[in-house]
Amino acid sequence: MPRIAFVNGRYVPHADACVHVEDRGYQFADGVYEVCEVARGYIMDMPRHLGRLDRSLKELQMAAPMSRGALEIVIAEVVRRNGVRNGLVYLQVTRGVARRDFLFPADTKPSLVIISKKIDPAINARRAEQGIKVITVPENRWERVDIKSVGLLPNVLAKEKARAAGAQEAWFVDTEGYVKEGGSSNAWIVTADGVLVTRPAEHGILRGITRTSLFEVAASLGLKIEERGFSVSEAKAAREAFITSATTVVLPVVEIDGAPVANGHPGTVALSLRGAFFDVAEKRLA
Repeated sequence: MPRIAFVNGRYVPHADACVHVEDRGYQFADGVYEVCEVARGYIMDMPRHLGRLDRSLKELQMAAPMSRGALEIVIAEVVRRNGVRNGLVYLQVTRGVARRDFLFPADTKPSLVIISKKIDPAINARRAEQGIKVITVPENRWERVDIKSVGLLPNVLAKEKARAAGAQEAWFVDTEGYVKEGGSSNAWIVTADGVLVTRPAEHGILRGITRTSLFEVAASLGLKIEERGFSVSEAKAAREAFITSATTVVLPVVEIDGAPVANGHPGTVALSLRGAFFDVAEKRLA
């Protein structure tokens, strides 16, 4: 089945999908995006993702490309046309096409692109069984990382550095030595007492949707969560560490900067959270 993309009101072959050279997302990274997991034929946590999209658009004074109801229909249709039962759906909104100028254009229509692709669920299942390695990098991004902007070059460079080190994720660390978040994930640890710890989702990190849903998952398992900062040294000494994101759900971290976390194997808390996530998270049939 050939892939299909939605580009500014039209369903087109993925190979032919394109935007204008003066689209402000291309020239200025003047745009935002969201990624929803698709699992077992369901789009996961879509209302929360679209709520965050609305917030990002508002923060950038950008108009929505269509109504919430219409957007939900198009997202589901893109997933359906691509035959995706397990994978992701990606949507991006930019301020649109206009003559190149730093100032906001007066009457530009937002551009909307939606794509979906299949991902073999066995891939992340194997990663969860083995655990992932993380490196730490100094924070070098703009302060408004709470906006899910398409301006991701620091994240790209951090994740490339992780790959070169044989790791799968990079954690940004602030000037005081506290972990902020990953290049494409939120960071968590589990204390010796079994308490889950993650940094407060204020302006310093992105309020991850999977992170938010995990509060409900943890409650269903009787686990306590503390929202506070934790240092790199505390993470290395923790009982467990893990990351959360829409495309990976929960993945145990078994090594940080070359040092093993606990016994260097995935922890039971992270695996329990991963196992319970699908049943607790909000689901919409594609």
